[in-house]
Amino acid sequence: MKFSITKRKLLALAALALPVAFAAPVAAAAYPERPITWIVPFPPSGAMDIIARTLGEEMSKDLGQPIVIENRPGAGGNIGAANVARSKPDGYTIMIAANGMAVNPALYKSLNYDPIKDFEPISLLAYVPNILVTRTDRKDINSVKDVLELAKAEPDRYTYASAGVGTSIHLAGELFNNMGHVKMLHVPYRGSGPAVADLLGGQVDFMFDSITSSRPHLESGKLKALAITTPKRSATLPDVPTISESGLPGYDLTPWFATFVPAGTPPDVVARLNKAMLDAMDKPKVQASFKTIGAERVGSTPAELKAYLAEETTKWAKIIKESGIQAN
Repeated sequence: MKFSITKRKLLALAALALPVAFAAPVAAAAYPERPITWIVPFPPSGAMDIIARTLGEEMSKDLGQPIVIENRPGAGGNIGAANVARSKPDGYTIMIAANGMAVNPALYKSLNYDPIKDFEPISLLAYVPNILVTRTDRKDINSVKDVLELAKAEPDRYTYASAGVGTSIHLAGELFNNMGHVKMLHVPYRGSGPAVADLLGGQVDFMFDSITSSRPHLESGKLKALAITTPKRSATLPDVPTISESGLPGYDLTPWFATFVPAGTPPDVVARLNKAMLDAMDKPKVQASFKTIGAERVGSTPAELKAYLAEETTKWAKIIKESGIQAN
């Protein structure tokens, strides 16, 4: 028996094959098709967590899929970062990170991820100033000069808490020690929440905390603000001087927050996330939330964040080497 296929039949078969041939591109263009996991490498309630939850809620409306926040704290953000670095690069796992992405390569002798090679940048989000605080009942401490005088008189006696090794809070204290030629002891915690709790309880003396977690206690009168870590005063607390103008000229610790996905994530997916993120930051609800926690909106392209991360990594490698900051 012989089989023959006419020209008409060939054209019909080719037409049937077209949907199959174009199925993959159509599916890719439909991103996202399922919920997105947003990793926060620190505990709930801090600035990083609030920014992720606020942005995630607005972005989900744009993307048409839920964004699920997962807190994976530990090791100064390294546990969460390593988890994201090992995730599938499909756009369904994203991460918010802070200064630690630029600091940790110089701070730790070995990391199980590479902050630059293992991630694709999405966007720089915001700056959230840190603030040097102590308990209100410490009547002997009312300024940066008071802290410097006490710390110089009794090295190793005074302590400062942080949200973990390598966090902006830790670095702010080490920079203060280095520039002020003093030696206060660093006491790391697993996040700002437990650190502030011990500060309020009198277990530690100071904290270079984020405005976000300290502000409620400043308003309640339990903590008092001594100075801001950024070069200029914060619009949120305009009456609080900077550390630079209070006794340590040139002091500058500017905490930043940014978002990343695993290396290899398709450029169109990164672009989609970037657009959704920037659009969300312009929403009134997000702007109000940023104002409440003292965050200053930035926003960037992926390329701008990549360049900024490289610049910050070089800067902090130099500072850490010169100051002798240790991870432990």
